[in-house]
Amino acid sequence: MSEKLRVGILGGTGMVGQRFISLLEGHPWFEVVTIAASERSAGKRYEDAVGAKWKMATPMPEAVKDIIVMDLHKVEEVAATVDFVFSAVDMTKEEIKAIEEAYAKTETPVVSNNSAHRWTPDVPMVIPEINPEHFDVIPAQRKRLGTERGFIAVKPNCSIQAYVPALTAWKEFEPYEVIASTYQAISGAGKNFTDWPEMVENLIPYIGGEEEKSEQEPLRIWGTVEGDHIEPAKSPAISCQCYRVAVENGHTASVFVKFRKKPTKEQLIQKLKEFEGFPQKENLPSAPKPFIQYCEEDNRPQVKMDVNYENGMGVSFGRIREDSIYDFKFVGLAHNTVRGAAGGAILCAEALTAKGYIAKK
Repeated sequence: MSEKLRVGILGGTGMVGQRFISLLEGHPWFEVVTIAASERSAGKRYEDAVGAKWKMATPMPEAVKDIIVMDLHKVEEVAATVDFVFSAVDMTKEEIKAIEEAYAKTETPVVSNNSAHRWTPDVPMVIPEINPEHFDVIPAQRKRLGTERGFIAVKPNCSIQAYVPALTAWKEFEPYEVIASTYQAISGAGKNFTDWPEMVENLIPYIGGEEEKSEQEPLRIWGTVEGDHIEPAKSPAISCQCYRVAVENGHTASVFVKFRKKPTKEQLIQKLKEFEGFPQKENLPSAPKPFIQYCEEDNRPQVKMDVNYENGMGVSFGRIREDSIYDFKFVGLAHNTVRGAAGGAILCAEALTAKGYIAKK
């Protein structure tokens, strides 16, 4: 790409906004030129607006420190400075829906980390290795919005990245019943141990709304574009429990599966190792290569050893074994704020750019 696309980050002072900024440092296609946040941050240098609340392990990129934060509610002003935006705002669901549509109607594509539009029928919710064809619904969405280039695309819930890729790789064996328990890092709540000392040596067996997302969002990902909407798949049936655990980054899943066409363990492992999608075939900048690693050791994947596989963009699986009630069980691990949040959205934007949906204004 001869000239980088100008990127804005909506909600750029929060944890996910910071992750976007960190991951976009030196990106070959995209350049962060605009950061927008609430009125209390607007008008300040980005470094001053964030202050001591920079939560990334790496230093704040020099290129963004002097950017003057804009008021994200001044939609036309922000949109005039960028080719597209990433959305990581902290607002109510209805407020997020409204502001993301407002940006789209300025002919600014919106790639969202938020959940507000995940069930809007004509908004694609995409894991680029799995369902990039869902971007084909964008023309219908543009017709509804009355736009020529503006639209909204979203990435799915962070925890499902730890099991949906495996189930997709095994699609030919027809998984029809799934039990999943996810053990989710505190960064998924936008916190670290300094913010949330109560989580040290703790486990909370409830995360509001998470189980419903974990059971239903995979079905939308496996759905089909039917004219002006995405029709969710009917199966497999998924039952999920979600726990918050004393881990900073990395969501782990323990999963049990029944198949209509029973595979062997060796077949399951081979399918994982062979699995690739649009990002790998198109050599997108953030694409993990390979997307999936299978860990042969009985004690892996582990957060400390595997969460940063392929810079946090890959997913790890292990402990595939036959089960006495279900056919097979396994363990998965994904980095929740990289693959599951900002990095997944960046990969979506790369795929949208490669497919021609995002271009210079």
